[in-house]
Amino acid sequence: MQRLIVSTPAPVRLCDYLPGVCPLLGGSGKVFRLAKEKKIKLNGAKCEGGTKIKSGDELTLFLPDELLRRPEGGPLFLSARPSLAVVYEDSQLLIVDKPAGLPVMDEAEQLADTLINRALLYLYGKKEYQPDKGYTPTLCHRLDTGTSGLVILAKTSKAETAVLAAIKKRSIAKTYYCVTFGRPQPAEATLRGYLYKNAAKGVVQVLDAPRSGAVEIVTEYHQLAVSGRLALLEVNLITGRTHQIRAHLASIGCPIVGDSKYGNNAVNRELKAKYQLLCARKITFPACHEGPLAAVSGKTFTAEKPWYFEQVLDGTLK
Repeated sequence: MQRLIVSTPAPVRLCDYLPGVCPLLGGSGKVFRLAKEKKIKLNGAKCEGGTKIKSGDELTLFLPDELLRRPEGGPLFLSARPSLAVVYEDSQLLIVDKPAGLPVMDEAEQLADTLINRALLYLYGKKEYQPDKGYTPTLCHRLDTGTSGLVILAKTSKAETAVLAAIKKRSIAKTYYCVTFGRPQPAEATLRGYLYKNAAKGVVQVLDAPRSGAVEIVTEYHQLAVSGRLALLEVNLITGRTHQIRAHLASIGCPIVGDSKYGNNAVNRELKAKYQLLCARKITFPACHEGPLAAVSGKTFTAEKPWYFEQVLDGTLK
């Protein structure tokens, strides 16, 4: 028997979390079977493979020790799944398309299957990265676990410095697609407000007026299509704050479908939305003709269209 305290940046299904923590256990199907056999308990009670778990929950695993240990012979990233959708790569940068449900990282270093670990495994296989030797490739920004789309990683310290400086100056443009429950009025607008972060609860609040600890946020949206109760939006992120798009759209009565923090959970269940329907669709770099970003000067990179894009257009999702 082993007890494990869950560490995850956002609620996740047990069947998606446990294989990353215990790679020798097997895939999600094995987790469903073990839960059904009552060999996995959540906070002392029985659970199912699809049960949502969150940081701080306690899992009790009635399983052989050999299935619960980390594989021998290397760092945690070697246990990540060998799956990485590379959109662009040069000697300085790696731009990847993250699937919804995959955390970008795990600060507690219990979870093997994260985006950064998949990237490290990919670069390790190309002999471009060796643990404890030189620079460790790094995330330049993050996406929520339930959000899909483009993420920039730096291969060198100079690239990391350049990307972070460009993000701080807001010279890297980010465009998102999302589906909202409710049609925003007007169909195109620039939203302004002040975002206050409640770190203890892991949520943010959008305010109409400034207050101590709140930061200004600006979000542009343009309606692309409607389908029944739903709207497909293109969103330009002018400022980049925690949960900004999710909270800002929810504040005008149009939460993102699948959003368990700021959305309508009854609708989420009805539409069987496992994760928020939000995709970091495009990234455009500023003109920069020298330095580590010269190769991407003025270029735009695009993620695959999310599955819900066409379903809103053809009225399948409504």
